[in-house]
Amino acid sequence: MAQEREVLDWTGYGSAVRDLAAMVADAEYRPDIILAIARGGLFVAGSLGYALSVKNLYVMNVEYYTGVDERLDVPVMLPPYLEFIDLDDSTVLIADDVADTGHTLAMVREHCLGRVGEVRSAVLYQKPHSVVDCEYVWKRTTDWINFPWSTQDPLVDRETAQSKALDV
Repeated sequence: MAQEREVLDWTGYGSAVRDLAAMVADAEYRPDIILAIARGGLFVAGSLGYALSVKNLYVMNVEYYTGVDERLDVPVMLPPYLEFIDLDDSTVLIADDVADTGHTLAMVREHCLGRVGEVRSAVLYQKPHSVVDCEYVWKRTTDWINFPWSTQDPLVDRETAQSKALDV
């Protein structure tokens, strides 16, 4: 039996991320920095940045998922690595598309703790088995999510894209 799927199109995404931003604003959390977990978190972080009037967007690159419900044993942080210089009192909002297992969010949160003033997380979706319970969640689901940015097949295969990047 095929796994149930939650389908989020671009129009639905616009409404969802605006609702997510309203949750953060209504809680009176005013982040100094929005930290995107690349890649899916890039869309969410940028959208939250506009809605919450936050221009300081940072990115952490983390590899975990390799396919539909396929992942590495543990999340792996990829370079370039985020430098936490003069951020001791900063409030940070970690943004991602989904907290599935939550292991990626947990790793990023742990990386931030003790280096900034406060850390909270915002995701579009959270699954019940996530090891992180995010402060801001638009929707809880057990389904696999088809996001508008990852539903269609890539135009370039992964091996070709990586070899070109490594040859530079």
